[in-house]
Amino acid sequence: MNKIFEDYVSRERITKSNNSFKIKLFLKKGESSLLIAKHIKETKEKEPEKLYWNYWAITVSYYAMLYCAKALILTKGYEVHDHDAAQIALAALCIPDKIEKEDLEILSHSYKIFEDEYVKYFEDAKKESHIARYSAIKTYTERRLDEIFENARKFVGKISLILSE
Repeated sequence: MNKIFEDYVSRERITKSNNSFKIKLFLKKGESSLLIAKHIKETKEKEPEKLYWNYWAITVSYYAMLYCAKALILTKGYEVHDHDAAQIALAALCIPDKIEKEDLEILSHSYKIFEDEYVKYFEDAKKESHIARYSAIKTYTERRLDEIFENARKFVGKISLILSE
């Protein structure tokens, strides 16, 4: 992952940044987007048909994750300039190594541990959002929509908790 990260940095898909003022802005944008996704997901409108509401609930859920990811990445001194770069930077910068993880656990700060599973949630939502936006035939069950939204809720919640100090 570090090799890919360095490649993205060399191609300026990921750049060093000291724009820490953006952290709260991206976090707020992510948290607000999650609320919008929840509203879309739970809509009872008849028109357009529910399938189309689901497409947008999935897309907005993903963007909620993307904005929060950008906030967390900024705390590490970097900005990302595309969706794949966000995923790479999350994996390379935000998942603590074994020693960092042990230190956080010793200090009873395990709530600050950003695990691999959150990168997987991001990757899954990114893929489904892409399909929802560009596929003409994909349909979603309520269960799949709920799963994507729940993963987005966990992702946004985890990053909000990490950045709350």
